[in-house]
Amino acid sequence: MQANDNRPLLLAKFHADFSIQAAVQGLIVALVGYTSSVAILIKGLAAVGATEAQIISALLFVGLTKGFAAILLSLISRMPISVAWSTPGLALLGATGAVAGGFPAVVGAFMIAGCLIVLAAFWTPLARFIEAIPRPIANAMLAGILFKLCMAPFVALQHQPVAALAILGLWLAMLKFARLWAVPASVLLALALTGTNGGFGSGLGFAWPQPEFILPTLTLPALLGVALPLFIVTMASQNITGLAVLSTFGFRHRPRDGLMVTGFLSVVSAPLAAPTINYAAITAALCAGADAHPDPRRRYVAAVFSGIGYMLLASLAGIAAALVLRASPVLIEAAAGLALVATFGSAMHGAISEEHARVPALLTFFVAASGLTLFGIGGAFWGLILGWGIHLAFSKPAKSA
Repeated sequence: MQANDNRPLLLAKFHADFSIQAAVQGLIVALVGYTSSVAILIKGLAAVGATEAQIISALLFVGLTKGFAAILLSLISRMPISVAWSTPGLALLGATGAVAGGFPAVVGAFMIAGCLIVLAAFWTPLARFIEAIPRPIANAMLAGILFKLCMAPFVALQHQPVAALAILGLWLAMLKFARLWAVPASVLLALALTGTNGGFGSGLGFAWPQPEFILPTLTLPALLGVALPLFIVTMASQNITGLAVLSTFGFRHRPRDGLMVTGFLSVVSAPLAAPTINYAAITAALCAGADAHPDPRRRYVAAVFSGIGYMLLASLAGIAAALVLRASPVLIEAAAGLALVATFGSAMHGAISEEHARVPALLTFFVAASGLTLFGIGGAFWGLILGWGIHLAFSKPAKSA
């Protein structure tokens, strides 16, 4: 009853705070966030066995859930709470490849990761477990996951040198003159180059995306090789980072609210193929900064409109999936790899900047990047276990008083 009583007040306040500047900025955030990493999402899901119909369903529901979460959290808190899919987590899927149990096992892993995020909101020991993972080790695991994808632009030079050089050159030029649009421009060029070579064929007309239900299954390899690394990567590189970005602009959002909403929505949308959603890290600054509005108290309007933008873009799921899946794999992976270069650099810096943790972090990186699979469980998990164990062994015991 109280929620119904508060609803008109929230809408009235939103109407008073509305500005064209914030609305336009929010729609730009949605467009940039979508185009800069949608290829990573599609290729990651395809790598773990999702069909085109399942990928379309994933794009539909991940767009709807993160849009709804951004609108809800921003309206209630009146803070610019941006929500995104976990780009590093989807890169993890691309590096993992086929999982025992197929895509239904991956869907089960999505549900488990979502449940763990909800638990982290309420169960202090789980939150402390994540905080206990040494930051260099977590960063090294993330860097290892991203390494092969970041190599893709340079591998492409060997197979399609002219096209790869064009994509790389455009990306570098846009970094200098219009950094925000560097990755979207390189993705569009990769698609255009595929189109000029007749790579798309027919069947790219617009059609409303349809839901596809997948009955989740639970397997130990998917639990340890997908769910646990996905949860850790999402918490460390997205949720914690996203909250930190908000705090730099003076917004102190209560983590419990964001983790509860994004985790719950991730659980209920997983059987429709949607991956987990979380606090945005990169696009958070676009909604929380002065470009959204000079008055910080009115910047949440930009985040609301970013949510509206994501929900509108969900209608393009069929076209997006068809374009990326039919595009040249070499070129689209090159463009996707460029989108992760900055994230890889930050992760690598965080991994090796502390001298006492450098060796364990490097070992974590090498194992995670190696493609090692033991008992059906990927290298991200084994790198975390090895690196954390060696870090503990190398750490000096605290001196007793």
